[in-house]
Amino acid sequence: MMKALVLGVQWLIRLLAVVQVTLGVLFWTGNAYQLLQVHTLSGMALVLALWIQAAIAARAGIGFGLPAVAFVWGIVVIALGMTQATLLPGDLHWLIKVIHLLVGLAAVGQAEALAVRTLHRLRDVAPMSAAYSR
Repeated sequence: MMKALVLGVQWLIRLLAVVQVTLGVLFWTGNAYQLLQVHTLSGMALVLALWIQAAIAARAGIGFGLPAVAFVWGIVVIALGMTQATLLPGDLHWLIKVIHLLVGLAAVGQAEALAVRTLHRLRDVAPMSAAYSR
């Protein structure tokens, strides 16, 4: 049951990441600005899914560090996303766009790491649980 949940959240994050990057590329090329709210909402959904993955990982016993970092990173993603239009306006604003992309990709990477560690932890714990049920 927990394995299916981890995999489901992992695939949701992957799908949302593709949506985010696709929309981001469209925005960078000067297109599809009418989809900005979709980008914002799917970004928030991605962060929520990251937090869910972190909570599952913590519950599975992978430790406190990576889930805590993922929670804080999610706050950074949202804060940057909501304020990026006002940061470093002018000729250097492209730096903020690159940072926004990298921060988002790092969130996806953290989600992947959480999923992998959780699945390994569940695999390692399952044989021990079976031994105790006999």
